[in-house]
Amino acid sequence: MGAIPVQRETVTCASDAPAHLEDAPPRAQDAPAHPPSAPSAPAHGSPLSGAPAHDTDAPAHGPDAPAHPRDAPAPALPPGETRATLPGSPLSPGTARTLVRTTLTEWACSGLPGADRIQERQIQDAVLAVSELVTNAVVHAGTDVRLTCRLEPDTGALVLEVLDHHPSRAPRGTEAEGPYDAPEHGRGLRLVARLAESWGVTYRAGTKTVWARLPPEDQVGDTDGARAHGREHAPDGGLRLAEILAPEPRPSAPPDTAGEHPHRGERERDWLDRGALSFLAEASDLLAGQLDENLVAALAGQLIVPRLADWCAVWLEDEVAGRWGHAGPGESGPPDGTGPRLARVWHASENHIEDLRHVLGKEPPRPADDHRTGPVTHPWPGAALGARGARGTALAYRLIAGGRPLGTLVIGRAGVTSFPDEITGLVEDLGRRVALAIGAARQYARQATISRVLQRGLLPGAVAKIPGVASALVYEPCDKGGPSGDFYDLFPARDGRWCFAIGDVQGKGPEAAVVIGIARPWLRLLAREGYRVADVLDRLNQLLLDDATEAADAAARALVGPVAPGDGPQTRFLSLLYGELTPFDGGVRCTLASAGHPLPLLLGADGEVHTAAQPQTLLGVFEDATYTSETFELRSGETLLCVTDGVTERRSGSRQFDDGDGLASALAGCAGLNADLIAERIRRLVHEFGGRPPEDDLALLVLQAE
Repeated sequence: MGAIPVQRETVTCASDAPAHLEDAPPRAQDAPAHPPSAPSAPAHGSPLSGAPAHDTDAPAHGPDAPAHPRDAPAPALPPGETRATLPGSPLSPGTARTLVRTTLTEWACSGLPGADRIQERQIQDAVLAVSELVTNAVVHAGTDVRLTCRLEPDTGALVLEVLDHHPSRAPRGTEAEGPYDAPEHGRGLRLVARLAESWGVTYRAGTKTVWARLPPEDQVGDTDGARAHGREHAPDGGLRLAEILAPEPRPSAPPDTAGEHPHRGERERDWLDRGALSFLAEASDLLAGQLDENLVAALAGQLIVPRLADWCAVWLEDEVAGRWGHAGPGESGPPDGTGPRLARVWHASENHIEDLRHVLGKEPPRPADDHRTGPVTHPWPGAALGARGARGTALAYRLIAGGRPLGTLVIGRAGVTSFPDEITGLVEDLGRRVALAIGAARQYARQATISRVLQRGLLPGAVAKIPGVASALVYEPCDKGGPSGDFYDLFPARDGRWCFAIGDVQGKGPEAAVVIGIARPWLRLLAREGYRVADVLDRLNQLLLDDATEAADAAARALVGPVAPGDGPQTRFLSLLYGELTPFDGGVRCTLASAGHPLPLLLGADGEVHTAAQPQTLLGVFEDATYTSETFELRSGETLLCVTDGVTERRSGSRQFDDGDGLASALAGCAGLNADLIAERIRRLVHEFGGRPPEDDLALLVLQAE
């Protein structure tokens, strides 16, 4: 399937953006808000003067003259605004979601006014809202769609506008709906009304614009009913979206004695005809982003109940041995720890969940064919469902990914003897997507476990205590699921010496782990063999160069034909600050050298700060490089601060933490503090410098003479 053509204009840097044009759209906060419970569209031809919609296609020189000829350049956009033209295609909602998420993520790191208030919750809401707006425009107008996303610099609110060229059709959700209508040409503007602070519709000559304004997360009141409901029933934002994707159908009449609604089949056929494909597409996007198999199971329950079934259960099992340890909190499994575990149970009525879990946990599915995904009959758990649930139908689906069984999905509906074929087929399709998501989550979990074990082996088990020296360490890998590129060490050597090191390897992941696995043991060996600081760096530099040469020779022998990216030999650079400490009466003698590393800073007892080493080249770059060291005395109350570039290069927009000697200024403000307080204060200042979490590993070591 080919990519959708997108014409995109964007400005994200204030420095190269022109001033606001005179005909720029008014601010969204000036627009009259339509009450979410009763949205209404203005009459055709009556523009909504306060709505934040602007129309470059409106007449400018006469009723028949276009504002901008197609071959004329588009007007420059103001900062914090992006615009794209999408075709009237079923693929456009997915393209719009990707565009908005990418744009907002870029803005959050750009330093634009108001961008520091963009949080993940607001991005999720914007992605869901734009998906609905574009879906409505594509389905109900059928024309090209122009999407505009704008950030309000003063408030941090996001304004989304979707313009189409069929103004005679009202957007879905503005008309009154009957009690049996299925909201699945998208979920309609009722969903947008739940997410947005205000929204509206603007009609102009030949165009219609639907807009929505989403406030930043810190302006969302905790008393908001819809959001409070989402937090109460969903441990993750994804579950809140799952509830919206498959909303509970409104009954047209009271249920009969078996608990079945008379018009349910009619509503289901209408929904399946119009909305099933959209449901599967949205569910796939939602499941694909999860990295925890238990959350995937929870999302499956939220997606299926109550739209497709009255209740749902998910068993998970080990695809290799079929064995699990003891069941976790809220889970059920055999007492001997073998077989599947009941990871999730969900019922349309929360009162039945615990009883249903208890009954289902006693009878795990026993599939006759591990590789058949289609539905098979499962015993009905009538004892857990009361009088209205005494009879019904339950079906079990095997969850299989990559030819390996991962678990079983069971759905049930009271008061029926069978499920419609359309429902069973849809659940089977959804089950395949659930299995793929579980498989991906398990693969991520395995890699994370390997990385944690590897990381523990690359770092010291304990930091040595040095007589007369207080030390404090901060170590925060950016990627919790992979080996960090930063490392540290503090260990005793011979002859009353203690050695310390803090380094940063080029890159992350396995290649970084290889270099750290070479460097740290050799540092200890050379130091304990009596080599001095400069000699240690000379030999370590030669060692890295020799290892890179051997790796290149081995790769050349092993690889035949074209080399895929990442398969060839990797250059192994290392920046390192290495030194040794020798305590004496009244202080500590320190000898150190910096090889391509941020220079250490020395804080005197009087609060004065200066660098304590000279810059030298990286290790593993030049074969003829020689290194020198410097020696000084660390007197009582003086402090040595060693950091990696995750501290000095911490970004806030275009600025870095160490711009204008920012780190030295921060250290000067720590005069009089002990080592632990200095480390914590620097860490806090680094985190507070940017609006988002650090994007690089962070390590710092504080050494203070007592």
